[in-house]
Amino acid sequence: MKRVTGIGGIFFQAKDPVAMRAWYARHLGIDVQPWGGAVFDWADAEGNPVTGATAWTISAQHAQEYAPGNSPFMINYRVEDLDALLAALREEGCQVLEVGEPSEFGKFAWLLDPEGNKVELWQPMPGQ
Repeated sequence: MKRVTGIGGIFFQAKDPVAMRAWYARHLGIDVQPWGGAVFDWADAEGNPVTGATAWTISAQHAQEYAPGNSPFMINYRVEDLDALLAALREEGCQVLEVGEPSEFGKFAWLLDPEGNKVELWQPMPGQ
């Protein structure tokens, strides 16, 4: 079974998320959208679009979506078979926190790594 197949998103907190988003837009050219983040569409080595994207967002410090993790960041990892991976992780003694309801974006689950960082797992809908 494949486990992680890619990075679906990178999320981090800032003391002043509005200023941080503006800094990244100005200095690094990130196309920050009104919802607070950007989406990077995937491409192959020749620059041709391929299926997939990576989300990037900055949220307010102490945002609840990071709890009960103790880090100011969370990484979303793409997976092919979330149910099978969760079963394996539980069998291996990992701390699975929650399994979300399926949505238009796919299926999500969260766990904590050994240092208390919250990890998001995402099985995208077919074709995403």
